[in-house]
Amino acid sequence: MVLSFISTVSNVWGKAWPIMFAIVFFGIIIMVHELGHFLFAKLFKVRVNKFALGMGPALVKKTKGETEYSLRALPIGGYCAMEGEDEDSEDERSFGSKPVWQRFIIVAAGAVVNLILGLIIVMVMLGQQDLIGTSYIRDFHENSATQAAGLTEGDKIVSINGKRVYSQFDIGFLMMRDKDGVMDFGLKRDGEKIELKNVALETVEKDGKNVIIYDFNIKGVKPSIGSVLKYSFMETVSMGRMVWISLFDLVTGQFGFTDISGPIGVVGFIAQAAEQTKKTDLTPILNLMALISINIGIFNLLPVPALDGGRLFFMLIEMIFRKPVPRKYEGWIHATGLVLLLAFMAVISLKDIFFMFRR
Repeated sequence: MVLSFISTVSNVWGKAWPIMFAIVFFGIIIMVHELGHFLFAKLFKVRVNKFALGMGPALVKKTKGETEYSLRALPIGGYCAMEGEDEDSEDERSFGSKPVWQRFIIVAAGAVVNLILGLIIVMVMLGQQDLIGTSYIRDFHENSATQAAGLTEGDKIVSINGKRVYSQFDIGFLMMRDKDGVMDFGLKRDGEKIELKNVALETVEKDGKNVIIYDFNIKGVKPSIGSVLKYSFMETVSMGRMVWISLFDLVTGQFGFTDISGPIGVVGFIAQAAEQTKKTDLTPILNLMALISINIGIFNLLPVPALDGGRLFFMLIEMIFRKPVPRKYEGWIHATGLVLLLAFMAVISLKDIFFMFRR
């Protein structure tokens, strides 16, 4: 009886802890984003009325000084509510009373700290590895198609299908993105640039899709302060560019509705990565954490109404024309954008829940 109870508790905990970890981690990313807004608002002496982690009803709230801090029920976001941010205010410490350059920094700070957090996570990830991957070819698999096409050991891959390769991350992503397995490689060999056109790689069919066989291995370098800093920056650039390319692919129809995930789907992915992560190798979870933080940072900079990028767009107009867009018109645009964004998130969340129970 006791053994059966312990076994049941162990099984429940085994399934619950990755989800709990995922929720906490996602909450940390959101908290860091809102903390960016909060810290720069305080720096420029803007009154912050509310600082919330999560959305919906408050689970815990406490007022300290002029600000109400709260933890809310739904771990799908958060907010930093500043005086005079969305309404007129006579308070000399209101957001709207500050110079446009200060307002610009406050709004941009959330996304920027997410990008910085992503860089820090990549540094931790690379620092705990035995070797850091580079873009140099170490050796080839037996009967390698790429070797037969002219790639050689020691080549540095500088581009794939015309897109620059910054890190090992780009090699996997750009090869995965290719549809037919026939690629153009830009190489650097003995200081000279070489172009190999129409390199045909072997493919296998998996779940109705052609999957390219990665038939070479890349060189690794030992972690050091210099190598970790260098390759962390390059890999962060690669992850950021991947977000932009993926958004383009989504708009042009190369990705479908089922390929999009909202907060619930993201929590599910983090939980899966946590389950797969070994105590001695944190790479899977750290890689996903960095990618999500960078993704949130870049997504929030898009010039979409209700997002930080939409607000920054109106501030750029104010900087250029030396005159703000009338508040009521900007408010209507952001309100419309917020309704559409919430509706989109609701649909995506329902899709995530459906696929979660379908597994």
